[in-house]
Amino acid sequence: MEELKSLAKVSISVIAALIYCYFFVSRISPGKTRLLFLLPIFYLFALLPWSFSSIHFRGIAAFFLTWLGIFKLLLYAFGQGPLASPNASFPSFASIASLPVKYKQRKKGSPRADLKIKNPPRLSLPVKVLFLAAIVYCYKYKSRFPHEVLLSVYCLHLYLSLELVLAAGAAAARAGVGLELEPQSDEPYLSTSLQDFWGRRWNLMVTGILRPTVYDPIRRWAGSTRRARLLGIIAVFLVSGLMHEVMFYYLTTEAETRWEVTWFFVLHGFCTAAEVAAKEALAGKIPPPPPAVSRAATLVFVAVTGFWLFFPPIIRSRADVKVVDECVAFLEFFTDTWQNLVARIRLF
Repeated sequence: MEELKSLAKVSISVIAALIYCYFFVSRISPGKTRLLFLLPIFYLFALLPWSFSSIHFRGIAAFFLTWLGIFKLLLYAFGQGPLASPNASFPSFASIASLPVKYKQRKKGSPRADLKIKNPPRLSLPVKVLFLAAIVYCYKYKSRFPHEVLLSVYCLHLYLSLELVLAAGAAAARAGVGLELEPQSDEPYLSTSLQDFWGRRWNLMVTGILRPTVYDPIRRWAGSTRRARLLGIIAVFLVSGLMHEVMFYYLTTEAETRWEVTWFFVLHGFCTAAEVAAKEALAGKIPPPPPAVSRAATLVFVAVTGFWLFFPPIIRSRADVKVVDECVAFLEFFTDTWQNLVARIRLF
């Protein structure tokens, strides 16, 4: 009940802040002055996640507001990004600013969105929900899992949870505004390379916000050479690592860090840059590996480096235990509610 009260307070605060941005700040010319008037909203969006005691609510609020929301408003300060459309209604502006969504703008000559493209079989959302429920149920026996198996389960849990959170955000945006949305992810387990995984499949909302805020400015500053492109890739991963450190602070509430998460993303940045350079150098000289091999190699690399650098801060802080406890409690609540509902129906 307390979390629902906090959710109501946070929602009202966000709506009030975005009314200020839409009706007042929009009248200020893009630039440093508009940025100055947005600074209080940056502070508010960084503060609001602490309204929640639940690690799930706090983490989601931090992702939606402190990361994506502030970065979108930062672009908006200079007349760029998804919030800069002059014809956007307030509901559209508010949903884009506060949810992990981007509205689709079809360009002339672009392929139709409803054309069918041949792809390997994909998991539907209901199947992902069932998989996540099965994982949460298995947590009752997690003390019997070998460490590597438990970390593998955490990888699946992270992926499925993010998919459902993004889907919920998209559903809220569609219900509120009803516009067509850009895809938020594209089945990352089908990735054939690190570039494919990070750039085209995993959490595309983050990719879409880091490109205009980090990659494009680096390219404008460093030029259009291959070296500038690789520098832009590494810079994007560095900023992503630093923002993940911030997200982990919200999750673990521990200020001390060994910078493992940052090193995880820096490592992937250098490896992705090396992969891009190798592809360009060897294009047409050696055939690419079979998709089954490249997919397995990509997922193994992501998982192993995640075991090494990504998950240790979560495990040391016991944030994983809190996540599991909250998930098990929610599953038990849902199961009990369903059983009571069925029992009442039988009485009638």
